[in-house]
Parts: sequence; structure tokens; C-alpha cells
Amino acid sequence: MRSMSSKLSSEFYQRNHVTDIAKELLGKQLVTNINGELTGGIIVETEAYNGITDRASHAFGGRLTERTKTMYEAGGVSYVYLCYGIHYLFNVVTGQKDIPHAVLIRGIEPTIGVDIMLERRNMTTVKPTLSAGPGVLSKALGITKELNAKSLLDEEIWIEDIGYDLAAHKMIECERIGVAYAKEDALLPWRYYLKGNRFVSKPNNL
Repeated sequence: MRSMSSKLSSEFYQRNHVTDIAKELLGKQLVTNINGELTGGIIVETEAYNGITDRASHAFGGRLTERTKTMYEAGGVSYVYLCYGIHYLFNVVTGQKDIPHAVLIRGIEPTIGVDIMLERRNMTTVKPTLSAGPGVLSKALGITKELNAKSLLDEEIWIEDIGYDLAAHKMIECERIGVAYAKEDALLPWRYYLKGNRFVSKPNNL
């Protein structure tokens, strides 16, 4: 089993500024351990969702449902939901308890258990389509609703600091994807990605 010493702490997740956390998650490594199979990748794209004041957030206006209740947990748990009845999307809950902030992980660069990831995606060679995009990365990592509301400090799913030199890469800040319904909040530059990384979802030409 991998050492817990490299895992991000609860203190990392339970800070107040979701946009800062979304930026700092870039270059960290997301790992799953499903039935003893380790898979993972470096996070290269994120989006921040700022709780009850953000029209793009599931928790906008204090919305509390069976689906969104996980967002109200203290930061450091997973929020996994089914999008359009097709793809599971993985989010990191951040902030203090009852402050429903979350960061959507949109792209990872495969690093661990690549053969397993290829098999899950019915692919034979590593291409950007393996894990560029929130739905496909979840499939590659074996993330389903079974991993909703899991602690990111445990042994099923976690994020770790691997000493990635983020300063050596240019970070792009731009509008989030697919949130036109959020009106003026759709224009907020709360999508972050590493310029030039081929595992960033499209559009990625900034």
C-alpha cells in the first residue's frame, strides 16, 4: 500500500477559497484503489464551484437534495454524480462543513496502472481520449457512484502531492464548460488547466 504521508491532508481541503484549491490541485496525483487495482494520473484540469452563491453549482441558493448533501460535508470527501445518465463525474468537496464548495476534476495525465485504464476504456494505446474529460477519466479510474462521499484520506480514492513542478508550466484561467445556464456566472474564469498538456479536454487552445 502506498504511504499516507504523501496524501493531501484535511487541512488542504478545508480552506475557504475554492478557486485557490482548484488551482493548487493541478499537478497533484489522483489515485484509485479498486479491488486491489491501483490507477491514477496527474491532475491537469479543474473547475471551481463556489457553493450557494454560484449559479453553476448544484448547491446554488442553498439547494440541499439527496444528491447534493455530500457537498455539505467538510472538505476532503468525494462528490460523484451521474451526468446525463451516462458519465460519472468526480468532484472534490472543499471548505468547512455546511459550506458546499467543490472542484470538478476535468483531466488527468495517466501515470499509474495505465494498462488497467486502457482496458476499462476499451482502448489499446494511450491517447488524450483516455482521460481528457471528466466522464472518461472517471471511467479510466473506475470511479462510479460507489465512490461518492468517500474520504479522500482513506485507501479507496485519494489525492497526493508528488512534487510536481507546477511553476514550470503555464496555468490557463478561463470560463467553465457547459454552464451557460448560469448566466453571468458562466463568464467567471474558474476553469484552470496546464497549457500544452494533451490530456486537457477541449477547448484547450488558449
